[in-house]
Amino acid sequence: MGVHDSAVDRVAPPWWTFRWRMGQKHYSGTYWSATVGDLVIYESRLELARLLFADFDASVRGVVAQPFLLKKVVEGKVGKHIPDYFLVTEDGPIVVDVKPRRRLDDPVVDSTFPWTRRAVKERGWRYEVWSEPPPAELENIRFLTGFRREWLFDPELLQMRLA
Repeated sequence: MGVHDSAVDRVAPPWWTFRWRMGQKHYSGTYWSATVGDLVIYESRLELARLLFADFDASVRGVVAQPFLLKKVVEGKVGKHIPDYFLVTEDGPIVVDVKPRRRLDDPVVDSTFPWTRRAVKERGWRYEVWSEPPPAELENIRFLTGFRREWLFDPELLQMRLA
């Protein structure tokens, strides 16, 4: 698949989207993904960081934000969870939850990961919990995002491989 061959975002729109409002606690927005060739939503700066890393991963062919709703029933109580991203890669799908390191020990957050991991693995997919990356690596990727525009480069040059 080429950069724009994936219709993942068109056949799987986000399960839900969010509204922006004055005084909200986190920074939501949209990011132009060179991989998808369209805007992808994010709910926090940390989710944006994961999105940037996915966009620079050569094995990633598609990205869907807020991809689906998972439900579980335990002792009559319904638990719900919407993962942050679904990445379509050369090696198969990856479901991603993005959480700050400081929240990983929160009992509610921590209790969600095991049943999400089981549900994802039952489908033969991979699951990851992603937290803050090394700062220098993130800053380098942020800088390079400005150069991920097809119109900046001759398509023939992009197809050439170094011998």
